[in-house]
Amino acid sequence: MLLGFLGTSFGWFMTALGSAAVIIHRLGLPETTYRKVLDFMLGVSGGVMLAASYWSLLAPALEFAEVQGWGDFSYAPVALGFLSGGVLLQATDWWLSRLQGSLEELDLYRGLEKPGADGAGARKTQLRRLLMLIIAITIHNFPEGMAVGVAFGAIGSTPGATFGSATSLAIGIGIQNFPEGLAVSMPLMREGVSPLKSFWYGQLSGLVEPIGGVLGAAFVHYCRPMLPYTMSLAAGAMIFVVCDSLVPEMQAHGNKGLAMQGLMLGFVIMMVLDVALG
Repeated sequence: MLLGFLGTSFGWFMTALGSAAVIIHRLGLPETTYRKVLDFMLGVSGGVMLAASYWSLLAPALEFAEVQGWGDFSYAPVALGFLSGGVLLQATDWWLSRLQGSLEELDLYRGLEKPGADGAGARKTQLRRLLMLIIAITIHNFPEGMAVGVAFGAIGSTPGATFGSATSLAIGIGIQNFPEGLAVSMPLMREGVSPLKSFWYGQLSGLVEPIGGVLGAAFVHYCRPMLPYTMSLAAGAMIFVVCDSLVPEMQAHGNKGLAMQGLMLGFVIMMVLDVALG
């Protein structure tokens, strides 16, 4: 549990470091440059999470299911957990859409001007979207923290569940947290929020990772028979985040080629880390 906390605290630190990168806004670089850097980093994040999902979570989960006696059906608990991770994140997205609808209804109920009617109405709409972004990234950080916690909690359970593989997962998640912190703080700063407050809200989005890490490690420690399910659930949640959030976002601003090269680089980085440390 302590290792899970330390590993996810590194992820939190990288989120804060990414949030602190708002300082580059003062260098006078063009907006397109910021966007290219962010899309490339989002691509790296996606590649890291895809590679980590298999080498650090799914492969050890299959090994542990076989050790438990599932035999030729070792894929059964892993497949169930993987699909459950996607369902969990899909339910989260549904809840976020309902929350956004509730905010819009509340705005109308309070007599706020319709979006686009003037500058104030457009600004309220933009700020509301930023709130949804912050909430979404914060919620999606929880399964990432859980994945790291589960990996550390599973050390020694199978040949593939090693300290090195858990460490590589923590490093990989930390790397991909950097652009997430920047993705929160940079839009806030563009909306007129001070650099200090933008940094503060950006790093807060990563605070849930140590919480998820401790809970994931504790669950594995006290419910070891559920290990194949929990590890594959974390993998499913991570892949859902990549496909649902990172890939569309990194391709939405005309930087598809750059973002895809980042994704390939991130996958290779995670593969090298896992082999070198595992």
